[in-house]
Amino acid sequence: MNLRGRRVLGQFIASLVLLLLLALHAGGLYRLGFVDRLEAALYDLKVLLFQDRSADDRVVIVDIDEKSLKEVGRWPWPREQTARLTRNLFEQYGVAAVGFDVVFAEADQSSGLPVLEQLARGALAGDTGFAASLARIRSGLDYDGMLAEALAAGPSVLGFYFNVLPPAQRVGQLPAAVLDCAELRGLGVSPVRAEGYNANLPRLQARAAGAAFFNMEADFDGVARRMPMVIEHAGGCYGSLSLVTTQAGMGIGAARTQPGAGYRPPALDLDGLRIPLDAAGRALVPYRAEQAFPYLPATDVIHARAPAALLEGRIVLIGSTAPGIMDLRVTPVSKVFPGVEIHANLIAGILDGTVKWEPVGSTGLQVAAIVVLGLLLAVLLPLATPLWAALAALLLSILLVAGNFYAWTAAHAQLPLAAPLLTVWGLFVLNMSWGFFVEARSKAQITRLFGQYVPPELVDEMARDPARYSLRGESRVMSVLFSDIVGFTSFSEKLEAAQLAEMLNVYLSAMTRVVQEGRGTIDKYIGDAIMAFWGAPMSDAQHARDAVLAALAMQAELERLNPVLEARGWPPVKIGVGVNTGRMSVGNMGSEFRMAYTVMADAVNLASRLEGLTRQYGVGVLVGEATREACSDIACQLIDRVRVKGKAQPVSIYEPLGLAAELSPERAKEAEEFAAAFADYEARRWDEAEIRLMELSRRQPRKLYQVYLDRVTHFRFNPPAADWDGVFTFTSK
Repeated sequence: MNLRGRRVLGQFIASLVLLLLLALHAGGLYRLGFVDRLEAALYDLKVLLFQDRSADDRVVIVDIDEKSLKEVGRWPWPREQTARLTRNLFEQYGVAAVGFDVVFAEADQSSGLPVLEQLARGALAGDTGFAASLARIRSGLDYDGMLAEALAAGPSVLGFYFNVLPPAQRVGQLPAAVLDCAELRGLGVSPVRAEGYNANLPRLQARAAGAAFFNMEADFDGVARRMPMVIEHAGGCYGSLSLVTTQAGMGIGAARTQPGAGYRPPALDLDGLRIPLDAAGRALVPYRAEQAFPYLPATDVIHARAPAALLEGRIVLIGSTAPGIMDLRVTPVSKVFPGVEIHANLIAGILDGTVKWEPVGSTGLQVAAIVVLGLLLAVLLPLATPLWAALAALLLSILLVAGNFYAWTAAHAQLPLAAPLLTVWGLFVLNMSWGFFVEARSKAQITRLFGQYVPPELVDEMARDPARYSLRGESRVMSVLFSDIVGFTSFSEKLEAAQLAEMLNVYLSAMTRVVQEGRGTIDKYIGDAIMAFWGAPMSDAQHARDAVLAALAMQAELERLNPVLEARGWPPVKIGVGVNTGRMSVGNMGSEFRMAYTVMADAVNLASRLEGLTRQYGVGVLVGEATREACSDIACQLIDRVRVKGKAQPVSIYEPLGLAAELSPERAKEAEEFAAAFADYEARRWDEAEIRLMELSRRQPRKLYQVYLDRVTHFRFNPPAADWDGVFTFTSK
C-alpha cells in the first residue's frame, strides 16, 4: 500500500474510533463528559434564543424582600403577620390560590402564649381571674391558630421539602399523596424516593387546601434545567409546588396519569393540561426572561397597599429575594435566579402547554444519525479537498441545527444535538488535521512549545512520545510554588539600576537551576518573584513532594549564594516560599498578542498567599494542607490555622522541616514542643501556652514564638468569643 493509501486507511480507522466513542456515548454505554457539557450548553442556548420575553401577570410573586423585612421585622415573622398576609390575599384581593415557598414546621411562641399557659397550669393555677383573662386573650395570642384560619379562607398550598438522603427525619404532617406511584411505574416512570421530610404543623396542614414539596434539582454542572414534578414516599407520589398550586388555582381535581403515545413520553393530565415527564418524574422548566412575573413586596399586601388589579384572580407564590434568606439557583437564563421564580415559570408553562419533552426512543435515533452520518463522512472526507469538506460539514450542520430548532419551537420537543454535531465537525477536524498532528513535525513542535518552560532533559523525554503533550488547557491536580525576596523595595534602593539587574540575574539563575533540577516548570518571573509548578506538562506522581523539596533546596541554595553576593558588595538575600497543591487549569493562556503556558485556580492563589504569610511568622517555607498530606516522608510542623484574604474557609498551614529520616533529634523535639504549645493555645490554656513558648523562645529565638506570645497576651486580656475556633483571620495579602 502506498503512502496515500496508508494515510487514508489511518484516517478511516481514526474516524471509526471517534464514531464508536460518540455512538457509545449516545447509547448511554460510555459517558463523555465534554459531550454532556456541550449538550447542556446547546440546551441553554436554545432556552435563551427562544424564551418568551413577554410579561406574564397570571402568576404573581409576593416577595419577602428587604423592604418587607425593614417594615415588618426580620424573618421568620410572627405567624399573625403571615396570617394577615394570607387573609388579605384571599379576602381583600381575591387571588385564585396561594402557594408558599416556605415551611412552617415549628410552633410560633413569639406571642408569649406558651409561657402564660404554663403559668396558668403552675404558679397561678388557682387564680381564677388570671385564667379568665387568659381565656379572653388566648385567640389573639394564638398566632398559629390565626394562620390556620387564614389558610382556610381560600385555596392555600403549604410548602414542605423531602429528605432524599438519610437521615430519615420526619417532621410535621404530610398532605395526601396526589397519585399512587404504582400508576407511574406502570408507565415506565420511577420518581425519586424520599427517606424523610420536613413538613408543616398538623393544625396548619389540616386547614390548608393542600401542600406540596419545593425540592429542586440541578444537573451535573449545577444548572437547574428540570424539576421533579412528583417524589415518592411510602408508596405515594406527592406533587411539586408548581403542580399542586396550578391545581388549586385552576380549581382542577386530582391529577391523572397519561400513557405515552408514539414518540411522546408519559405525562400528568390536569383536566387537559399536559405535563410531560421524564423517566424520573421530572419536567423541563420552560424559562421565560428574568422577572417576567410581577413582584410585590409582602409588606404592601400586609398593609393593603398593593394594587388590587394586579392580584385579583391570580395565582400567588410567596417567596423571598432578601439577602440571607433567598433561595438562589443557577439556571440557563441567569446564574443568580430566585428559586420561587422557577416555580412560577413551571406554572406558566403548564398553563400554556409549553413544557418541553424528550421523545421516547431519541437515544436510538441519535445513535442511528451518528452511524449513518459518520460512515458517510468517514468515507468521503479523506477523498475530498479541504474546501468541499468544509462546505459539506457546514451544510450538514445547518440541516441538523435547523431541524433541532424546528422541533423545539413547533413541537416543544428537546432533541439531542451535541453528539451529531460533534460527529460532523469531529470527523472534519480529524481528517483535515491528520497530517499536521501525526506526521514528523510532532517532535520539533514539542521542542518549540515547551523548550522555554522546562529543562532540556525533560524536553528530550517528552519528544520521545509527543502525542501525550500539548499546550491545550486541561484540569489537573498539581503543585505550585511562589518565592519572593523579603523586603525587596528597601533592598533595591541600596543598589544602582545596573547593579540591581546584575544581582537579580545571578539570584534568579541560581533559583531557576534549583527548580529545574527538581523537575519543576518555570511559569514566570514577576520582578524578583518566581512562579513554578509541578505536574505539567509532564505528569509527576510526586509533584507535591518534588515542589516542597525544591522549596527547601532554594533556602539551602541561598546559604551558598549569599556569601557570593556579599563578596561583590551586594546585600544578602532572604526569601519566602509558598507551596500549595490542588486542582488547577493548566495550558496556553493569554490573548491573540501574547500567550503563556501557565496555571490558574484558587489553589494557585492560595500558594501566593502562603508565600506572603512567611513574613508574618518568620519562616522560610509554608505549605498548604493538601501538599503536606501528599508528602508523607517530609516532616512538617503545623504553624497555624488561618483565613487568608479572599477566602472564607480556614486552611491549615505548615512549615516543612526536611525529610523525616534526616531530621535531627533537636529539631524534632522543638517541633513537638511547639505543637504542644499550639494545642494549649487552641484550648485557651493561656498560661501553659505562654510557659512553653517562652521556654522555646529562650532556647531558640524565633519570630514564630513571639507571634504566639503576643497573641496569648492579647487573648488573656481580650478573651475570644465562645465560638472561637482558633482560626486567625488575615485581612491583607
